[in-house]
Amino acid sequence: MRVLVAEDEPQLLRVLTVAMQKSGYDVDPVDNGLKAVEHSKENSYDVILLDIMMPVMDGITALKKIRARGDKTYILMLTAKAEVDDRVTGLDSGADDYITKPFSLKELLARLRSKERREDEYTPNELRVGDVSLNVAEQELVSQNSIRLSGTETQLMNYFLLNEGKELSTEELLNHVWKNDQDADSSVVWIYVSYLRRKLESIQSTVHIDGEKGGSYKLVK
Repeated sequence: MRVLVAEDEPQLLRVLTVAMQKSGYDVDPVDNGLKAVEHSKENSYDVILLDIMMPVMDGITALKKIRARGDKTYILMLTAKAEVDDRVTGLDSGADDYITKPFSLKELLARLRSKERREDEYTPNELRVGDVSLNVAEQELVSQNSIRLSGTETQLMNYFLLNEGKELSTEELLNHVWKNDQDADSSVVWIYVSYLRRKLESIQSTVHIDGEKGGSYKLVK
């Protein structure tokens, strides 16, 4: 998984980054809420860890700005014991969970592993960007008309919709959609992107997918 960590305490930020990297996660560390908002706008993440008390922009404000864009990334708040009201505000503002400082690295890593195992539970069944919507359960893409998608097409379209406007590398798409297929390569990604492009055209949607074979792709409304 790719994780964004926003924590202003330098030593804790280093410890969290190293621990998660050793567990195989791709980690982007930042030291204030504004940087977290900027990073989340440009990149796709599986998990965002936000400390509440940070300079420049606090974690609650950063959380609200991230959610205001329609970003549905799983967000875990890092809170101090005394910040009960902030924890409630965070959950009400769109946080998925929180962990209270001081916490053990084992607990945090266990939470991340649990998130990996239960990834599908955090994906909404209905997704909409611009004039197109996806019903994940029915595998149906709808705009002026509607069309059925295959299971792989649904997974790929789902990931594009969750990360609308972000550059998604071929490697990222392989890791998220074809993670259990060791034989999948850039050609497979290109073929399925081409399928989705044709289906978006067939339902007369203005939403489209930019990008070339082997490079990065972006869903644009």
